[in-house]
Amino acid sequence: MDQALIIPQTIIVDEKGQRVKLACVNWPAHLQPAVAEGLSKQPLDSITKKIVSMGFNCVRLTWPLDLMTNDTLALKVTVKQSFERLNLLDDVLGIQTHNPKILNLPIFNAFQEVVSNLGQNGVMVILDNHLTTPGWCCSDNDLDAFFEYPNFDPAVWAKGLSKMASLFRNVTNVVGMSLRNEPRGTRDYPNLWFKYMPKGGEAVHAANPEVLVILSGIDYDTNLSFLRDRFFNVSFTDKLVFEKHWYSFSDGRDSWEKHNSNDFCAKIIEKVTHNGGFLIGRGFPLFLTEFGANLRSGDVSGNRYMNCLVAWAAENDLDWAVWALTGDYYLRTGQKHMVETFGVLAPNWKDVANSTYLQKLSGIQLPVRGPGLQSKKLLFHPTTGLCVTSNLSNISPTLRLEQCRKAEPSTFNPSEDAVGQKVKLGVDTKCSKLGQTSATHMHLSFKTTSNGSLLCLDVDERDNSIVANPCKTRHPTTGLCVTSNLSNISPTLRLEQCRKAEPSTFNPSEGILWSNKMCVEAPDAVGQKVKLGVGTKCSKLGQTSATHMHLSFKTTSNGSLLAMP
Repeated sequence: MDQALIIPQTIIVDEKGQRVKLACVNWPAHLQPAVAEGLSKQPLDSITKKIVSMGFNCVRLTWPLDLMTNDTLALKVTVKQSFERLNLLDDVLGIQTHNPKILNLPIFNAFQEVVSNLGQNGVMVILDNHLTTPGWCCSDNDLDAFFEYPNFDPAVWAKGLSKMASLFRNVTNVVGMSLRNEPRGTRDYPNLWFKYMPKGGEAVHAANPEVLVILSGIDYDTNLSFLRDRFFNVSFTDKLVFEKHWYSFSDGRDSWEKHNSNDFCAKIIEKVTHNGGFLIGRGFPLFLTEFGANLRSGDVSGNRYMNCLVAWAAENDLDWAVWALTGDYYLRTGQKHMVETFGVLAPNWKDVANSTYLQKLSGIQLPVRGPGLQSKKLLFHPTTGLCVTSNLSNISPTLRLEQCRKAEPSTFNPSEDAVGQKVKLGVDTKCSKLGQTSATHMHLSFKTTSNGSLLCLDVDERDNSIVANPCKTRHPTTGLCVTSNLSNISPTLRLEQCRKAEPSTFNPSEGILWSNKMCVEAPDAVGQKVKLGVGTKCSKLGQTSATHMHLSFKTTSNGSLLAMP
């Protein structure tokens, strides 16, 4: 691998001007042993080849500042000694078995071996200064949380960055350096950030002008909004990248489970854009260097958040690094071999922890725009990580989900009117234009050619085919959907399990809390049940209140306003 990356505008390209997308996985090497995790479980080359087989082309390799500022730790303590002093004797035996070459190497030389092996397998490396002293990160009261904290001397930090950059100057697969992970704490003021962060960047650039210089924000790297109205001058604008972190808990514990996922996604994307996404529009790459979810339990909040994040990352074709590769840790916060629930590998460091999760990520691993790429538009399904394509071998091609790299970027105009049937490509007059609906604009609907009713695109999980189904209207408090009792002569409305809901007469888009396209027969008496409206006995529902989540209608008799609680 022999490439230096530059940034002509918004995106990262190689020396030939071709788009390079960083699809990375975080590989921690910053905890107490100061050795890349997993080397007591599998050979280094096996782990690297597993990274490649999972579709990643890059590793964000973490390191503690002490590795550059404490020569005793870096050069006089061997891997074996590091583990023995922590009483990690099983890991000593494991490394002796799987990676005997590094066992008696000084810690920094073992770090170099990891970088070298990644390069031999064609994997790019981002060197991330994660913290000062080896250990777990992060909390507000850490002594190295922010500039001028007791264990975060800006001058020592800049010197350490410069030394690391210099040592890897001629290592061509090291393509970037992330200056500091998750600045935070009670003193994470923008003024201190402006005072020191650019100086750290200049130190890296002076020592190694070939690498990307990656700057993080404040508030655990969730906030770069202070750059909206104030900026800074550096000598490396063609190497400047900003990074951002986004986890489900960044939006409040369990918030994704408590709120309607579609509307909450729209709200959070607006927040993410305000706090950092705006930089894309100003010509800077935004590198999503940490995100992830619990892969080993039914994480409702995590699943909803990941659908939102992956959709946003796909729409913006972002560079990214998922947390984390780790199956387990040698030692984390005093516990030996703690399993990393966010890890893409199982604790044996051989098997994939969650293949569905990897498939979701596969949809954003390849670039879709930029120099050297054919411009095309794809319909991306964030829940699966697949893209909509057509089976052109059929006389009447139907739509289905397929690996995005195989997807055919045709113009998808559905032609089928029948509910539950597979959607086909439209031709001439049998063509319904797809529209974006819901708060996030991530749900697609179309009007049928026969009667103009609204249907939504859905996925038949049995064969991944695209089908047309009635759009559903969800009640956020209960998570149920509005349906009607069609067995009654005069059907009343009620809440029902969404999978059982019969929303054909309502025509709202999937994910919208309620819809103004509903028509009800409005009772004049307060407290009566609401029925489906027909003909002249039809009152149009309107959205009221600041959230637009409450529905009201005017009575047909006297025009007074009633609400649907």
